[in-house]
Amino acid sequence: MTDSRQVLQPHAGWILAALIIGALFAGASTLFVRLNDLGPISSAFYRAFLALPILWVAMRWETRAAAVAPPRVLRIRDYGLLMLAGLFFAGDLFFWHLAIMNTAVANATLLATLSPVYVTAILFVMFGERVRPLFLGGTALAVAGAALLMGDSFAFRPDRLLGDVYGLITGLFLAGYMVTVGRLRRTAGIGTGTLMFWSTLATAAALLPLALVLEDRLLAGTLFGWAMLAALALVSHVAGQGLVAMAMAHLPTAFASVGLIMEVVAAAVLGWMFLNEPLAPLQWLGAAVVVAGVVVARGGSRN
Repeated sequence: MTDSRQVLQPHAGWILAALIIGALFAGASTLFVRLNDLGPISSAFYRAFLALPILWVAMRWETRAAAVAPPRVLRIRDYGLLMLAGLFFAGDLFFWHLAIMNTAVANATLLATLSPVYVTAILFVMFGERVRPLFLGGTALAVAGAALLMGDSFAFRPDRLLGDVYGLITGLFLAGYMVTVGRLRRTAGIGTGTLMFWSTLATAAALLPLALVLEDRLLAGTLFGWAMLAALALVSHVAGQGLVAMAMAHLPTAFASVGLIMEVVAAAVLGWMFLNEPLAPLQWLGAAVVVAGVVVARGGSRN
């Protein structure tokens, strides 16, 4: 077994914690997007743009910390993959926001959580990586839990078909991002700070023209709005995506994609806590099923 059945590293508990905490922080993005006063695409741009100074410092610190051993010199192919990861993430954010504007949030969320299925298929078709039946069972369980968490709000309607398609495309872009980041971290050996800075730069560059063309303003109108944008950048992107990228140096890519389904749990719980969006007992059960699915998938990722 290759990538998706690698033995976890010695500090597996901390690595798994980094993935789960990163997914939870990333899941808070829904809260910050809804609380700021800009449109969804402008918010996505600021998520990347405001994170760049912190990520530049992280990249410089990472380079200096490796001074005892000469840091790996990036090649043109490496920069190309870094830019590709950033473009995939820009596509993920763009189509995710289009989805939530054109279909129910539940539909958009659930369809986006299918990304582990795409990741597993991509790894098998492109790299010949196989997975255990237990891993597939855990993935199915996590997706089923996400469906329960969505509750009665998930439903297909003809007038929402385009939005549902956007949700499926969101999952494809996220899968592309996860596979690319996995290759950069585990095969190319690119550091977390370097990966996050250059990929985020590409994300911001791709989203800026889209925000300028598709939305009527690019500046928040209140101090609270700017605070929510800063939280989106620091909590969801620097901390959330950064922890996920750090964990992916040690975890199988397919399993990491399943762990990201925890974002759905975070979004639902934060909505319950801060947005007065109650959760029924069946939805709490769904959250528990997601966690169980992640645990089962972890077991199926080991040799």
